[in-house]
Amino acid sequence: MSGSGAPIAGPLDPAPAAPMTGRGAPRLQIRDVRKTFEGKKPVEALAGVSMSLAANEFVSLVGTSGCGKSTLLSIVAGLIDPSGGDVLVDGASIDGPGRDRGVVFQTYTLFPWLTARENVAFALRGEKMSTKARREVADEHLALVGLESFADAQPRQLSGGMKQRVAIARALSYKPSILLMDEPFGALDAQTRLLMQELLTRVWESHRLTVLFVTHDVEEAVYLSDRVFVMTNRPGRLKDEVRIDLPRPRAIEQQEAPEFLELRRRILASIREESLRVEPGIEEEIRA
Repeated sequence: MSGSGAPIAGPLDPAPAAPMTGRGAPRLQIRDVRKTFEGKKPVEALAGVSMSLAANEFVSLVGTSGCGKSTLLSIVAGLIDPSGGDVLVDGASIDGPGRDRGVVFQTYTLFPWLTARENVAFALRGEKMSTKARREVADEHLALVGLESFADAQPRQLSGGMKQRVAIARALSYKPSILLMDEPFGALDAQTRLLMQELLTRVWESHRLTVLFVTHDVEEAVYLSDRVFVMTNRPGRLKDEVRIDLPRPRAIEQQEAPEFLELRRRILASIREESLRVEPGIEEEIRA
């Protein structure tokens, strides 16, 4: 099966106007997080990253390959321990993975022997719910991502975009307050990626939760986000913070607007500076 599969329109249409980003105490705090991978030759991946995300805020991390974006996300998810610093959710330090944080990776982390519905319901196995209740929650979240008619399909019967929609439904099923996404659309073709970006904005606008999103795609970051952070080369630090003051709800057509193009240009210039620091002679080689 090719393309994104089932159309995205459905229970999310029309998308409501998103309320203002939450204020008050931060939902997620990252305080002076450092990470060094030990070994014969230790690798310093992160060198003191601090940032705060409000409730209902969408924030993206961009930067050169190997700058520590995914490492930072994995620390926030509780999948790896920092060498120093703290991560707090609603003021409390995290201690490993938790149901307050849903995670979606680039790879399709579905169980191939389970149906789409069963994959979503599997995330609820620790909840005090009946089998019927888990099925109902799974169906509700598959409808949220436009896959209600594919509930009984197995992953091998789904396209890449559809598999990621199941993964998003599963991550949202236990109602986390924070969604962590690591290049979730990186393996998709260009058209499916655009469709998935539209889907994610509509899910976020209707579900309302804090999102930390890692991507190499600057246009994607600008289109989705309230703020975009640019990271330095390894060891990763926060270099720039760019506020995306584009109106919501957003449409793909906004990517052609002058305001959008200027934000894209600014972020690309910041990343380019880091690229030239890694390969200082590359610009001269290209000109030659």
